[in-house]
Amino acid sequence: MQPGLWLLLATQLAALRGSSVLQQAPGSVMVQTNGMVIMSCEAKTSPTSTRIYWLRHRQAPSPDSRYECLAYWDPIKGIVYGQEVEPEKLTVFPDATRSILNLTSVKPADSGIYFCMTVGSPELTFGKGTRLSVVDVLPTTAQPTKKPTPRKKMCRPPSPVTPKGPSCGLLTLGLLVAGVLVLLVSLGVAIHLYRLKRRARLRLLKQLYK
Repeated sequence: MQPGLWLLLATQLAALRGSSVLQQAPGSVMVQTNGMVIMSCEAKTSPTSTRIYWLRHRQAPSPDSRYECLAYWDPIKGIVYGQEVEPEKLTVFPDATRSILNLTSVKPADSGIYFCMTVGSPELTFGKGTRLSVVDVLPTTAQPTKKPTPRKKMCRPPSPVTPKGPSCGLLTLGLLVAGVLVLLVSLGVAIHLYRLKRRARLRLLKQLYK
């Protein structure tokens, strides 16, 4: 295509909205400097021989904000590059009804919106665009702060109260010993009384038989 035609297409591109006929993916992507990016564009209703062009609208930090033709795939010529395009950084190849754009060693100046486009008669059809952001350092996702899990209070059974004073075992033993002593004393007293009664009886019999 002639440069004048690309300028006309760029002007129309600024005024047109993306079409659902060309499904472009991803919608946006952020990569680190010197990284690689892969974009795809699929023509849903167009024949497989439809030529798909790739355009770029440069944005900040590039000082040159404009539309430019990057490349397209030609069945006979292969990859046809636009002006001021570095072939070693950009590759286009077909895949059935899709066109794959592969960018390598990207720089912050490569940031912008990338469009795929087909040329009809007379309409032009554009994809919805892929916004590429090239940064030196990828932002980190802040991890949610985990709240400490409160410990459950364990209900402990009350400690058994140790009674003061002598234990039950010693008290019982003391009572048994006291009971034995009382029985022994009672038995001694009974024997002593029996002997006294017997002596008194013997004395009484001796006096009667005198």
